Amino acid sequence: KMGITARGAWESVKRHFREMGINTQEEEFTVIGVGDMSGDVFGNGMLLSEHIRLRAAFNHLHIFVDPEPDAAKSFKERKRLFELGRGSWDQYDAKLISKGGGVFERSAKSIKITPEMAECFGIEAETLTPHEFLRALLLSEIDLLWFGGIGTYIKATSESHAEAGDKANDALRINGREVRAKVIGEGANLAVTQRGRIEFAHTGGRLNTDFIDNSAGVDCSDHEVNIKILLNSVVDAGDMTVKQRNQLLETMTDEVADLCLRDNYLQTQTLTMTLAEGPELLDQQARFMRALEKAGLLNRAVELLPDDEELTERLGRKEGLTRPETAVLLSYAKITLYDDLLRSDLPDDETLTSDLLIYFPKPLQKAYKQAILRHPLRREIIATFITNSIINRTGPTFAVETADKTGMGPADIARAYIIIRDSFGLRDLWQRIEALDNQVDTHTQTHLQLLTRRLVERTTSWVLRNTSDVSDLGEHIAHMKPAIESLYAGLDDVIYEEARRVLGERTAGMVESGVPEDLARHASSLNLIAAGCDLIHISDTCQIPLPEVGPMYFDLGRRFGIAWLRDSAIRMPASNHWQKQAVAAIVDDLYGLQSELTIRVLDAARGGGGEGVAKHLFETWVERRQQPIERIDQLISELKAMDTLDLSMLAVANRRLRALMAG
Repeated sequence: KMGITARGAWESVKRHFREMGINTQEEEFTVIGVGDMSGDVFGNGMLLSEHIRLRAAFNHLHIFVDPEPDAAKSFKERKRLFELGRGSWDQYDAKLISKGGGVFERSAKSIKITPEMAECFGIEAETLTPHEFLRALLLSEIDLLWFGGIGTYIKATSESHAEAGDKANDALRINGREVRAKVIGEGANLAVTQRGRIEFAHTGGRLNTDFIDNSAGVDCSDHEVNIKILLNSVVDAGDMTVKQRNQLLETMTDEVADLCLRDNYLQTQTLTMTLAEGPELLDQQARFMRALEKAGLLNRAVELLPDDEELTERLGRKEGLTRPETAVLLSYAKITLYDDLLRSDLPDDETLTSDLLIYFPKPLQKAYKQAILRHPLRREIIATFITNSIINRTGPTFAVETADKTGMGPADIARAYIIIRDSFGLRDLWQRIEALDNQVDTHTQTHLQLLTRRLVERTTSWVLRNTSDVSDLGEHIAHMKPAIESLYAGLDDVIYEEARRVLGERTAGMVESGVPEDLARHASSLNLIAAGCDLIHISDTCQIPLPEVGPMYFDLGRRFGIAWLRDSAIRMPASNHWQKQAVAAIVDDLYGLQSELTIRVLDAARGGGGEGVAKHLFETWVERRQQPIERIDQLISELKAMDTLDLSMLAVANRRLRALMAG
């Protein structure tokens, strides 16, 4: 009745089409499907948009063909069949089928191909057997192939029919590279083999995997079980009758569905974000796969992930993982991080009460908060929720890459992530970006999301490197959040003119792409706001208010070319993991240098009149170091004149700046 599996898969379909600039809920598109209207996944799925033009569908008995369907009329007829509860295709009102179409028995010896069918599906023969006709349907040019019935219909060219494991459909099965559909939606399991998915993706086709598309059914079952465990404890305590429990469960059906569909939305979103960075992430992904193999947690051959030779070839071709391959990696990232977090003390942290409550529908959050806090699966729910939050927002390799950079474990990484997420108000920012669906192009939307990801990557590592103890989440968030908010509110007053100009240009560019101005400015300023971690540290160290710290910090970065060096380093191409690590180390060192220099100047001015004295002392400091500063200025000028920079140049500049500090 909820149709939750189909609705979850439809989230995938909507995203695929949205990325092609098509809104499936407002624009017509063509579909060929497997199943009938009495089927859960097919039936529910084919009622999720009134703009579906279903040209053909088949089940084990019949083949439905409507070459030029009327979207509105056919929707009403599909709905009528669905409500019958037993509506097979032979019960479809023949008067509503367009010219040249009809409903045909799969047991027939042959099917006469009408001119309309020939044109619609690209068929040249005058007659075909039912199997031949079904194969022609699967091969035809269409917007969406919607799988809602049992069977494996697509394999890879390299696979045999026996390997597909569905003998009944051997005669009509096609190869991934032959599929001419733009999108495949896998509401049903095993409609496409994993090799077939990868082959289709390599041709430019859009699909995920069955375990991504139809995960809402499993998700809904998890919510149902956890909610019933909660309410049964309330019933056992005598605070609710069984009848009241059942009534409450029914009233929450829609909200539980929304919670599950939200997970489908976020999982497909992180796949899109990861693919947007494509080859740049391949080295990280390869390292993650090797680490999993070394730990005995992954067999690449079994999961059909590329071996080292194939990865090397893809790096040479500047080609990343396909979407189905990335989906597998996403699953392993969640499995391993969940296990690590569950073994830690993180799920026992009282600060995560809000994350625990969000898992449940709002009526339970309000009325049964204490019962939720005593839930016997409290730790498992929190570990799941935090895992999803981290991986969905940062991608499959974030946790292992951060561990590699900082030497910290999964629980501390999760704590640092939560500190940043809540201190920078990212939940609100993410929600505003996601509200732009079908309002701006997905390239712009993905770019906005990637800006938040980069903020998280930089600041999470900062917290882990510069905070001795991240265990008290509440204290860190309470300290950082108001400071970050004040920094953003007064950003124009602390940055220099050139930075204001660049910020204005970036904001204007996003506004031109359809992003609301306040959101465009917020997203464009994230690289500047990320300095908030340094500014808070400087403010605490020097006991000087952050508004006085900011101008000095940013101006020092400008004056000595530190900001320019960092930006140049970030844009520098890196061909392997070690080069990326070296660049990241220099970037971090430059941030640290800017912070240390600011502390030195402000510390000298402490108690002597604040910012004005600090500027005077800085000017005096510069005057006394004219020769080394001139050499640095000359070096920066030379580097700016270069077409490209390399690591050696950055290393020399960093060393010269360090020497200036030491002097």
